[in-house]
Amino acid sequence: MMIWRPNVTVAAIIERDRHFLFVEERVDGHLVLNQPAGHLEEGESLVDAVARETLEETAFHFTPDAVIGVYRWRSPRNGTTYLRFAFTGPLMAHESGRALDHGIERTVWLTADELAICPERHRSPQVARCVADYLGGTRYPLSLLHDVL
Repeated sequence: MMIWRPNVTVAAIIERDRHFLFVEERVDGHLVLNQPAGHLEEGESLVDAVARETLEETAFHFTPDAVIGVYRWRSPRNGTTYLRFAFTGPLMAHESGRALDHGIERTVWLTADELAICPERHRSPQVARCVADYLGGTRYPLSLLHDVL
């Protein structure tokens, strides 16, 4: 019997002056928009993972201070199920000379309206849903998360 396991991912929902930080990344030959996001690595906490992924994809240091939500999505393209933990918090220092992760073309700041007019460019429906939840005021304390060692 095969055991099913979702891919656990993290994402940073970062807003500054009514603009949100996104990355343009190349996926299957297409340039798509996503929040700074990526996979949880073995032995890593969710908070550490989102800080690491944000740094790797944007060259910004990120300090998560709240959970926006947990999202389950099954990709119709490949059948993979993703379990996304989305966080918000402030950006800290920027490492301007730092190379971005492979596949990341650039970072871009967009308003919610600018994001809404191009849903075909979103990496997944989770992109818009996380922004909507953020704008709706959804926030959970980081104390919601527990690493039981």
